[in-house]
Amino acid sequence: MVKDFGIDLEQCLNCLKGEGIFLYPTDTVWGLGGDATSEAAAQRIMQLKNRPANKSFVILVADEIQLARYVKNVDSRIIDYLNRFEKPTTVIYAGAQGLAPMVMAADGSVAIRICKDPFCQALLRQSGKPLISTSANLSGQPTPAMFAEVDPAVVQGVDYVVRHRQQDRKRAAASTIIKWHPERMPENGRVVTKEQEAATADQRPIEIIRP
Repeated sequence: MVKDFGIDLEQCLNCLKGEGIFLYPTDTVWGLGGDATSEAAAQRIMQLKNRPANKSFVILVADEIQLARYVKNVDSRIIDYLNRFEKPTTVIYAGAQGLAPMVMAADGSVAIRICKDPFCQALLRQSGKPLISTSANLSGQPTPAMFAEVDPAVVQGVDYVVRHRQQDRKRAAASTIIKWHPERMPENGRVVTKEQEAATADQRPIEIIRP
């Protein structure tokens, strides 16, 4: 599989080493990427998108082990919940750590997704770094559903553009976003009970931010 994107992988690894930024395909839409522990990379992406400084980023990690490096006290029950769904799902976790301040929310939370896309998995594992993954559009513009829709200003503003999957014509969609509230979990540890399905939104352990 790596032979399909070996050059792209090498170039993105070089970008990460030099705090550069790149345009790459993910398990959802095309994203602007960089080292999520680098404030310089986050700042460049923020400036390229002309994005308000008070808006945080989505971060990609390879697995639960990498997740635990950047979130304090990960509750294993959320991993069980995520394994039940095929659609990529981003989770807002409290207690971010080890990340660039700019990628986190003001309250110290962070939006992270375990990404299973083969290219992203290879990049995450070989670099050992969490990746910034924000949609490849200028602030206020629609999110591009394929590479052909990415604004030329975005393409020209990065250090490297991944070639892998540029020819895909299947329209991609953004991930589901949820917020995890472990304090609302029942004593039996089940993520969703019949009672919780009927509960008001502020009583559910899973808060849907974006379906």
